[in-house]
Amino acid sequence: MDIFLFFGITLITLIFITILRREYEEYAVLLSALVGVVILLRLIGRLTELVQVFTYLAQKAQVQPDYLATIFKVMGVAYVAGFGAQICKDAGESALGLRLELAGKIIILFMAVPVMVAIFEMVLRLF
Repeated sequence: MDIFLFFGITLITLIFITILRREYEEYAVLLSALVGVVILLRLIGRLTELVQVFTYLAQKAQVQPDYLATIFKVMGVAYVAGFGAQICKDAGESALGLRLELAGKIIILFMAVPVMVAIFEMVLRLF
């Protein structure tokens, strides 16, 4: 199972980061971000499979491809904002991380407007 690989990588990285933080804080943050990216890249294949399954299910349910694309974009923004905010927090810049999370939420809100409008239109057609 991949989780044991990720756990091992994370545990070893944690040990190195703990050692690095004593003398070289900036390298500890850099190592943390780098390992996060490596783990994410390792998961790209799985994410591709997941996107294919959701695309297949959306086609069967006759969901418009634009809506599914919007959902994937929203998920991407949420993960990138969360990942970036966590890096900021690791670097001791929690306020900056919170601003990044806020920016991500606002972007998601704007991305979701067309889907919300379509849902409201659908509900109004029912009545």
